[in-house]
Amino acid sequence: MDDLIKLTAVEAVDKLKAGEVSPLELVDAAKRRILETDDAVNALPIRCFDRARAQAKKIMKGDVPDGGSYLYGLPIAIKDLTAVKGVRFTQGSPIFADHVADHSDILVEQLEACGAIVVAKANTPEFGAGAQTFNEVLGTTTNPWDIGKTPGGSSGGSAAALAAGQVWLAQGSDLGGSLRIPASFTGVVGLRPSPGRIARGPSALPFGLSAVEGPMGRTVADVALMLDAMVGEHSADPISMAAPNYSYLEAALKPSGFGRVAYSSDLGQCPIEAEVADICAKAAQRFTDFATAVEEDCFDLRDGDDIFQILRAAQFAAAHGPKLQTYREQLKPDVIWNIEAGLKLTAEKIGWAQRAQGVLYQRVTEFFKIYDLLLTPTVMVPPFDHEIRSISEVNGVVFENYVAWLAQTYLLTNTSCPVISVPCGLTAAGLPVGLQIMAPAHREDLVLQAAALFEKNLEFASMVPRDPC
Repeated sequence: MDDLIKLTAVEAVDKLKAGEVSPLELVDAAKRRILETDDAVNALPIRCFDRARAQAKKIMKGDVPDGGSYLYGLPIAIKDLTAVKGVRFTQGSPIFADHVADHSDILVEQLEACGAIVVAKANTPEFGAGAQTFNEVLGTTTNPWDIGKTPGGSSGGSAAALAAGQVWLAQGSDLGGSLRIPASFTGVVGLRPSPGRIARGPSALPFGLSAVEGPMGRTVADVALMLDAMVGEHSADPISMAAPNYSYLEAALKPSGFGRVAYSSDLGQCPIEAEVADICAKAAQRFTDFATAVEEDCFDLRDGDDIFQILRAAQFAAAHGPKLQTYREQLKPDVIWNIEAGLKLTAEKIGWAQRAQGVLYQRVTEFFKIYDLLLTPTVMVPPFDHEIRSISEVNGVVFENYVAWLAQTYLLTNTSCPVISVPCGLTAAGLPVGLQIMAPAHREDLVLQAAALFEKNLEFASMVPRDPC
């Protein structure tokens, strides 16, 4: 394995800044690694190496700012739900199989302005629907830890690329858990930030508060580094927030202790496989090293399933409803089901879900007056066979639809609070398991600090990148 690929993103940026390695060298190292490994994992099927080399040369010729959020020519991957100008943009759908983006999302513009170089687009399920990464356009993505297993989704391509050492950082998005689930399944770190923390668009649904963009990396510090380069207000995103007056990376590197921390294995209602529950319970106890107490507790998540399913269906209908009339034959059954579920909703049901979400948020704010953090497993199950479309049953609980098994993550989506998934253990079969850490709204610094403290002195970060096997 190329020594450059083994560098963390923070280490690679330090070398770029010092002139010890050039952006072109890193682009070439990423290209070599992608070509060596992607036949096995299919994480980055859309490549833009010529575009990346041109961007690298531009950075090498220009004056680079001495800013804390500047990445100095670090190669990254962008999920194929996000537009990159001049690059194929399929969204995992046969409808857009040959589409090439004529503009870049403002998120990509922000990252490139901060010195990131896009080398490839990461695979995703059609329109990000589901937590198993496959589609009819670009095929199935596998898990570098075991290529017979899924990396999860919908940011599965981004996660697998990181775990295989194809790039140093990757962007993903998260509605029901799409940053956190693949991070858990591939032994990397994924942060779902608060809505508005990262500007995106232009979007047909600019006021949506459930889906967010976020960073993924091999370490907590790498994720903090990328978050620094992603945050900021933009006029095209009406809910975007100004960047904070501090660095997330500096916060992550200088963490302090915490007060009371709550742990819940099942959020009061989720079936959890015993091995996952045991690994995460032991991981939660490590927080006693830097918190005053770790207690079994959780805010009341009654109605959480209905809140999420209703609001998600409404969003699917709004975003994709017109496609149903024109392209029904090209849509996968899960997408059709979700759109139709949204179209059948009444205003009464949507209004109830919005009110119930408001009541839930008030319970969350009261909870965080007592506790600094909430800990819980990221996923009910460990990585499973990539030929299984979705999990249909856990511990005798049968799921009614293809997203119900994501409840460990989507119940927290309802709160709009920042949540990070960090590797916390391995199953007997040697597969990664992730732990979620949640903090009050807009406190990404707290989840990064807690994750950094947890990660310290553990070996999980050194287990990636991996040669796919």
